[in-house]
Amino acid sequence: MAHPAAAFLSRDFLRYQLARVVVIVGAEAQALAVAWQIYQITHKAIDLGYTGLVLFLPGLLFILPAGHAADRFDRRVVILICYSLQAVCSFLLFRLAWTGIHQVWPVFTLLFVVGTGRAFSGPASSALIPHLIPTEHFVNAITWGSAIFQIANIIGPALGGVLFTLPLHGRLHGAALVYLFTLGSILWFLVLIASLHVRPGRMEHRAVSKDVLLAGLRYVASTQVLLGSISLDLFAVLLGGAVALLPIFAQDILHAGARGLGLLRAAPALGALAVSLWLMARPIRRAAGAKMLLCVAIFGIATVVFGVSHSLPLSLAALFVVGASDMVSVVIRSSILQLATPSQMRGRVSAVNSLFVGASNELGGFESGLTAQWWGAVPAVVVGGIGSLIVTGLWTVFFPSLRRAGALTPEALLAAEEEQTAQEVRQL
Repeated sequence: MAHPAAAFLSRDFLRYQLARVVVIVGAEAQALAVAWQIYQITHKAIDLGYTGLVLFLPGLLFILPAGHAADRFDRRVVILICYSLQAVCSFLLFRLAWTGIHQVWPVFTLLFVVGTGRAFSGPASSALIPHLIPTEHFVNAITWGSAIFQIANIIGPALGGVLFTLPLHGRLHGAALVYLFTLGSILWFLVLIASLHVRPGRMEHRAVSKDVLLAGLRYVASTQVLLGSISLDLFAVLLGGAVALLPIFAQDILHAGARGLGLLRAAPALGALAVSLWLMARPIRRAAGAKMLLCVAIFGIATVVFGVSHSLPLSLAALFVVGASDMVSVVIRSSILQLATPSQMRGRVSAVNSLFVGASNELGGFESGLTAQWWGAVPAVVVGGIGSLIVTGLWTVFFPSLRRAGALTPEALLAAEEEQTAQEVRQL
């Protein structure tokens, strides 16, 4: 049996994760400060939704060139350029908060640029991971990467809430202090990524053409187990996501303030971390697809419970379950993404996945803000949770190859795909 921390035997993987944990803490703290600052300026749920929309749009606009860049150029260099751009944006957010701001459009403009950096860095980061570790440690690395992401998601919002409410005098307080911290975290990230030994070089040697750019989309569309896992996460989180509305719940429903918002944002990450630690000791060895579908259904039920709750402890417990169930889906989907994709296409396929993830998170935030503006925050979350349950039932029928997926290995995923193809041939 492999050691639970086998992936960390790789120097580059260790450094990469040390870089990730700090930069994600900074990003989550910044997200909290942006949401709280915008809501305090406008007090409109739709503006919270717009923060998600402006972060998502670059992923939609640049999906094809971002995927091609990840396969055509050194993925490490792509990451460095993108995060340098995000460092500039964090500095400008700091300047806006330092000088005082009473309009939200400058913040939205900078968030669009941040989203552009993420659109290009996401596929490159995802495609870089297999170069950092041996193949036999890949699922272990995915699980650890998800756990580290959740640790940062716990620390980031909580730390952001604390920094935002520190009783400092002068202009270095609130959002300004948080943005300055985020800038420092990005600089740390850049130093560690620059120190990586790996030089993957280009995977795709063909010149830019329509066929090359569209190869990732075509591959996902033709691989049912991959399409099913990615799209299930897209629609379930798109409908059931409540994170964008947490400032409303914290202030108007639970009356918990900025620090309560930090706790609410951290609760899903705490649940995800608990499941990550469990999966390191007890990795998923069979029935991966069925377990993914079950956990997405649990995600929908927990979302409904959060929506109807008026108690902070119950809301935190529901969000804990939301994060725990979503983590199983994340580990399975991320493993399928890499194991079912050839190395030379991982950048373009990862770009498609990044678009789907961005749609479920950022566009989901816009959807939540829009429906909350129409119906109110509580009905928006409850209806979204019910929608996630409906999607789970439909995907169980529409994607039988996902339901049949067993072990998280290339051989098992190929077998599930071939079985589905054979069944379709027999039905003709």
